Amino acid sequence: MNTHFKTYHPYASPFDPCKPIIEKAYSTPPHLYMGFQPPNLPQFTPLEALRAGTLWKAFYDPWFGPLEPGKGGLPQ
Repeated sequence: MNTHFKTYHPYASPFDPCKPIIEKAYSTPPHLYMGFQPPNLPQFTPLEALRAGTLWKAFYDPWFGPLEPGKGGLPQ
């Protein structure tokens, strides 16, 4: 399973007063799928790196929710 979004199915009790959430999703960061940091990775400029929270473009994760439209591209 090599996707950035994972889903799971929490337990829904028949006695809960609210409508149960059948499926929940969460995001996993890209560095979990790299065994090591390859040499010569492309880098952000210093200002873009401060906005993105990482120097390397391969490790950038915008953290959009599964229902939120992704903006993509460089951090703004």
